[in-house]
Amino acid sequence: MSSAVAGRPPVPSAPPAAVLCGLGGWLPPRLVTNDDLAERLDTDDTWIRTRTGIGSRHTIEPGQATSDLAVEAGRRALDSSGDSSVDAVVVATTTPDRTCPATAPLVAARLGLAGAAAFDVAAVCTGFVYGLATAAGLIAAGTARRVLVTGADTYSTIVDPADRANAIIFGDGAGAVVLRAGHPDEPGALGPFDLGSDGAHEDMIMVAAGGSRSRPEPGRTSRADLHFAMRGKEVYRNAVTRMAESARTVLDRAGWKPADVDLFAPHQANLRILHSVADDLELPRERCLTHLRSVGNTGAASIPLALADTAARTPVEPGSRLLLTAFGGGLTWGSCVLTWPALSAPVPPPYQGEDTTP
Repeated sequence: MSSAVAGRPPVPSAPPAAVLCGLGGWLPPRLVTNDDLAERLDTDDTWIRTRTGIGSRHTIEPGQATSDLAVEAGRRALDSSGDSSVDAVVVATTTPDRTCPATAPLVAARLGLAGAAAFDVAAVCTGFVYGLATAAGLIAAGTARRVLVTGADTYSTIVDPADRANAIIFGDGAGAVVLRAGHPDEPGALGPFDLGSDGAHEDMIMVAAGGSRSRPEPGRTSRADLHFAMRGKEVYRNAVTRMAESARTVLDRAGWKPADVDLFAPHQANLRILHSVADDLELPRERCLTHLRSVGNTGAASIPLALADTAARTPVEPGSRLLLTAFGGGLTWGSCVLTWPALSAPVPPPYQGEDTTP
């Protein structure tokens, strides 16, 4: 006799877990080295590498936009998954093609996914982790069985090229994953999430003009207010603290110890922040995925690009344990754990032709 017949409510089944089944990344072909920047800024290769760990970055050409990169990364992720269909498309970005409408519907249409739910997530450099959590929620709720999550940013469109502090850090790029409904104990499953924010410090990382709060006015809006600004020292302190705290939270929720983590995939802000967070968590630095040397800080694209670069370079054993964590403007932060998937197809490198690592 069933529990329902006996007058007892049926035992609810566990919701499906989000399982990573596809991965891809894309960088625009144009490479900008530290020496290129030194030709127009008061800097040099040694100064940039010492302070950031960055040797080069990629930027879009005139006429290109964030959606162009998101489409290329998304197509590669879909190919990697072995199935070109999804129920939803999420694009995490700070640099949408337009203020209105969102970029995700265009990306979906260009990928042949018209009709799928499509929307943007705006959490700056934490956007990809927020996007993963959102997609996992859609899957757990039964709203979607497969979701394409893309982190894509073209910071070259909002960073003042004459701003030495920021022009040396940021690059353009996109990374994407496909998530499907599955079981929490299979390779590729995403574990617990931790998300947070503190809007009292919104001015720590921001573009002051351009929204409804401060509309651009010809002749009155300053050049600085139209471009990305960041208070570096305060960002550094907050990034290390928030990322480490958030990472510990998800490790506790997953029942993992730092020693259980096989690979650490932090937001690729700069090398000092990456190493400081790893040290704070007592994780060996050699377990830290580091892709920023050749691409810089690519915003919401940084974590999926680092994952795609790792998958293209080095075989990773399915079931290996990964810790992801990020920090960005808002302020926002977030973390999650992930077991490495058994992908259907190889992941191509996120760059064209030969490796451009300087």
